Amino acid sequence: MVRIYFTGIDLGSTMTKIVILDEDEQVCAYVVNHTGAEHRRLANKVMEEALIKAGLSIEDMSFIMATGYGRINVPFADRQITELTCHARGVASFFPNVRLAIDIGGQDAKGLKIRNGKLLDFVMSDKCAAGTGRFLEVIADALGLKVEDLGSISQKSKRKVSVSSTCTVFAQQEVVNHLSNDVPLEDVVAGLHDAIASRVARMARRLKVEPDVVFTGGVAKNIGVVKALEESLGCPVLVPEEPLLSGAIGAAIIGKELTLQALARGETIQTGERRLEEATFFK
Repeated sequence: MVRIYFTGIDLGSTMTKIVILDEDEQVCAYVVNHTGAEHRRLANKVMEEALIKAGLSIEDMSFIMATGYGRINVPFADRQITELTCHARGVASFFPNVRLAIDIGGQDAKGLKIRNGKLLDFVMSDKCAAGTGRFLEVIADALGLKVEDLGSISQKSKRKVSVSSTCTVFAQQEVVNHLSNDVPLEDVVAGLHDAIASRVARMARRLKVEPDVVFTGGVAKNIGVVKALEESLGCPVLVPEEPLLSGAIGAAIIGKELTLQALARGETIQTGERRLEEATFFK
């Protein structure tokens, strides 16, 4: 029996994610990489890496869907689709009862109102870094810490302090002032997490908070922010095993659905030969 495979590539402003799914929507391989300036070269690189991991060739792909900030720069994609639609579909594949999804990435935060895997409404943060992964990166760098260590540090907090500034520059000064006043590092970091969670929770409440609530994006890997978000929202928050992949998985699933619809209409699926030539051209 011939197996068919589907690829979703989410070329975000900070991170690029690619997933290969089989016809049963099982993940065959995925790759996560930092997004650089040369989007087309990066798209080709992660596609090749994912194919090697899966033991497949690009000709095996029945459909390749691109999403994210740089989706138009994926030369071998069959189609592009907005990241909001893909995130909703991807999150629902993990948690079918999701009603609200919150995604905090490197450059923005967004809330998605979802029903039965469909996006009904959404809200997005402004362009300020506060409430995003970039906010944590800047503060961690100022403190000489690794951003991935912030979550475990905050879990040691006994009394978190308030970080009221929404501007990253002022928040950085506020953190320095706390530390100079001998406030324990863990209490300061916990305060930072609380500041992010409070800001994002205010945004999410515009959509009405009701379970299941799912948290995705790179910041969802930070247990401190997860706990702070649960406190701010007043309800449990679910996190996928790999919270960075929801957009790419959603793109692959939508690609699968379009393929099956085409087959049902008796239409021919485009082969992967042309895509391979295009991908090679951009090396």
